[in-house]
Amino acid sequence: MATITSIAAVPAAVRALRGATTADADTPEQITERTVALLEAMFERNDVDHDDLISIWFTVTEDLVSAFPAAGARTIGLGDVPLLCAREIPVPGSTPRCIRVLAHLSTEKSRGELLHVYLEGAVGLRDDLPS
Repeated sequence: MATITSIAAVPAAVRALRGATTADADTPEQITERTVALLEAMFERNDVDHDDLISIWFTVTEDLVSAFPAAGARTIGLGDVPLLCAREIPVPGSTPRCIRVLAHLSTEKSRGELLHVYLEGAVGLRDDLPS
């Protein structure tokens, strides 16, 4: 009689996915456009489905005040995902007009398999993370 060996599925875990981008100007259109582009790249590169999302935290540098990044996220159907915006610490020499994202999600991927996304003027911010 043959023995059937089952392979246990990797259990889903809560993971954090990072990303950042910059805006060319402090306008609602730029903040929305760059936020949407960043989120879409983060989700596409990591095969994130809407139902995988737990919450998303956005931060912006103090030179971006014309719009909330969360408002941009709502334009792509994320209105039912808890979203939070905050201001970055104004460290001298930091990247200007920067939008950062920390997305919490449920995934079967390990922390090392997640591909963090850095676009525009934020490309070199975290070159120590897989991207």
